[in-house]
Amino acid sequence: MKILTATDTYYPDVNGAAYFTYRLATTLAKRGHNVFVMCPSRSSKNMVSNDKGVTIYGIRSIPILLYRNFRISPLFISRTVRAAVKEICPDIVHIQNHFLIGKEALSAAKRLDIPVVGTNHFMPENLVHYLHLPGIADRWAQKLAWRQFVRIFEQLDFVTTPTRTAVALLRNAGLNKDVMPISCGIDLERFKPTNDGSYLKRSFAIPINKPVLLYVGRLEKEKRIDLILRALPDILRVTNVRLVLAGTGTEKRKLEVLTDRLGIQKAVTFTGFVPDKDLQNIYRIADLFVTAGIAELQSIVTMEAMASGLPVVAVNAMALPELVHDGENGYLFSDGDSQMLAEKVIAILSNQTMRAQMSKRSLEIIKDHDINKIIEKYESIYNEIINR
Repeated sequence: MKILTATDTYYPDVNGAAYFTYRLATTLAKRGHNVFVMCPSRSSKNMVSNDKGVTIYGIRSIPILLYRNFRISPLFISRTVRAAVKEICPDIVHIQNHFLIGKEALSAAKRLDIPVVGTNHFMPENLVHYLHLPGIADRWAQKLAWRQFVRIFEQLDFVTTPTRTAVALLRNAGLNKDVMPISCGIDLERFKPTNDGSYLKRSFAIPINKPVLLYVGRLEKEKRIDLILRALPDILRVTNVRLVLAGTGTEKRKLEVLTDRLGIQKAVTFTGFVPDKDLQNIYRIADLFVTAGIAELQSIVTMEAMASGLPVVAVNAMALPELVHDGENGYLFSDGDSQMLAEKVIAILSNQTMRAQMSKRSLEIIKDHDINKIIEKYESIYNEIINR
């Protein structure tokens, strides 16, 4: 098949949608499909390149300072997108969002009578809080954002989203279409418990005789990393743990200040941005993974941690309970309850037998999210829609 994926965020952008789209495109190419990706270029010019068998049509873009290396294509790109879609002439178009490039690719495909599939990774909460609006205005902005999303996705031939929780969210937003939950998937050949993170422990001066509590991802407000830091003093009273925060973001300085104020700076390591070559190994420095983000439609980093054989302590919010089965491969804690978070971490770290059982269960649960199984589902959908 000739497949065009259109997205407003793509590797090396650091977010779940970018990682999913990159894995989808490269795995489809590996399986013999002719794959194209339309996304913001890394400069102010339109560019065509090739990466791992995927032809990338980069649409001119400008930098956005909110995220590391994040860029966005400006307005007035309709003609460029339309010409690219016509030149590629794909069998099917798969959009990953409803923003500028996704919306324009949909419009161009409709003009050429090309079927379009869409996957939603969007939650207004992940964007609107940057506007710092008062309560009523914030809720209005979220409703407006959902309305714009529904207007675009109602035009699609088929809609997917990563979890059952995300399906319910789209129904509540007013999308009157059938939506299929399909996991973002995980590369189990890359993320596995046999990886070696010992060199990263040495690099970040992490003691080898201390248990390690790990968070991986963007340091942003909606990730609620401050809650993890507030739980750490209670954890340290029981176990001499090292907390490793792997990633970067706009909240980093605030989190460093909070760490100093809580007097836990000797127990916390900020690694900064983790290069892709080290990502699969960073999980193997840890004994336990923790996540407190309340706006997760799935959480790719949680899946990566599970595939690496880690138990998980996660907030009981959005789609995280679909991955973290309370009492089986980890524990859930109530949003905002740092004391409960601390208790769950202590319970796992103080019981080696339970930790081993939870690790085994993480590996069992994650098997259903094997990226190869996910790609087979999308191949089946593409064929069905094309033949229809």
